[in-house]
Amino acid sequence: MADWTAKPFAISCGDPAGVGPEIIGKSWNQRVEAGLKPFFAIGNFADFEKLSGVPVEKIDQPMDASEAFGQALPVLHIHEAAAARPGEATMDSAQCSLHALEIACGLARSGDAGAVVTAPVSKTQLYKIGFRYPGQTEFVSERCGIARENAVMMLAGPTLRVIPMTTHIALKDVPEYLTERLVIACARAAQKAMTRNFGIEKPRIAVAGLNPHAGESGNLGHEEQRIIQPAIDQLREQGMDITDPLPADTMFHEEARIKFDVALCPYHDQALIPLKTLHFFDGVNITLGLPIVRTSPDHGTAFNIAGQNIADPRSMIAAIQMAATAVSNRQIYGH
Repeated sequence: MADWTAKPFAISCGDPAGVGPEIIGKSWNQRVEAGLKPFFAIGNFADFEKLSGVPVEKIDQPMDASEAFGQALPVLHIHEAAAARPGEATMDSAQCSLHALEIACGLARSGDAGAVVTAPVSKTQLYKIGFRYPGQTEFVSERCGIARENAVMMLAGPTLRVIPMTTHIALKDVPEYLTERLVIACARAAQKAMTRNFGIEKPRIAVAGLNPHAGESGNLGHEEQRIIQPAIDQLREQGMDITDPLPADTMFHEEARIKFDVALCPYHDQALIPLKTLHFFDGVNITLGLPIVRTSPDHGTAFNIAGQNIADPRSMIAAIQMAATAVSNRQIYGH
C-alpha cells in the first residue's frame, strides 16, 4: 500500500473572488500551532501573491511543496489571468475554480497528492460556464469513477457528525427521494467511513425520523413505519449498531450526542442546523465512499467580506486536519 501520509495535500483555490485564497493563506500562517502537514494551493499565483503577510512560492509539481512549505505557501499556478477582484465573481474566476478542482482530483487519483481539500466555490457562477453538478461533491465523485448516489456527504465537528440522506432538493420532495434503499446505502457508507476515516471500529449510528416526534406511531406521518424502520431492521439483522427512528428535536443535546458516533438525517437542514449551531467555525464537509480523501470547509465563498482580511480560517484548518486524520486511518484500516 502506498504511503499517502507522505504526500502533500492539494487545496483547490475555490472561487478566487471569495475568501478561498485568504483562508488558505491564513491556514499556512497557523501551520505550526495547528500541526498541519504540508499542503499546496492550486490556482492563479496572482491571487495568492497579493495576500497580506503570507509569503508564497510558485511550484512546478506537487513534490516540490514539502520543501517549500516551511518558508512559504506553495502554489501550483494553473490559471493565467489578472488577480480576481474581491467580491466580484466572474466567469473567469469560476473557470479558475473549476480548473483547480479538476487538477486537485487528478493529482489525488494519481497519487501525487495525499488528499484533496476544496475551498468554497460559487455554484451560480459555475453554472454559467456549463457546470452541471449539484455541487463539488458530485463532481469529485464522478472524477473518481464513483456513481453520485454512492458518494455521501458528511458534516463533522468535534462533538457531532451528521449525514443528510437527501441534500439539495426542495423540502416537499424529500418523502419521494427518501427510500429504503437510500437509508440502507447511507447507513452502510457511514459504518465504513467511521472505521476507515475515523478509526471507530464498531460505530454507533443514530437515525432521525422525518416527521415530528418520529411520526408518533403513524399519527403524524408514515415514512418512519413504511421506509425508515424496515431499512433499520435489515441493517440490524446484519449486525449494525443502529437506532430506531428518533425524534429529531431531542437527539442533539449533549447527553444524547454521546450515545452515537454519527447521525443520519432525512433532509438537509435537519442535519446542518445542529451541526452549524455547534460547530459553525470548525465544521468540515467530508465526502464518503471515494477512493481518495476529500474534505472542505463547511461555509461558502463569503463574497461580502472577501478582500478585507477578516475571514476566519478555522473551518479550513479543521478540514486540513480532518483530511490528515482520514489519510492516517486509511493506512491502518485499509484504503
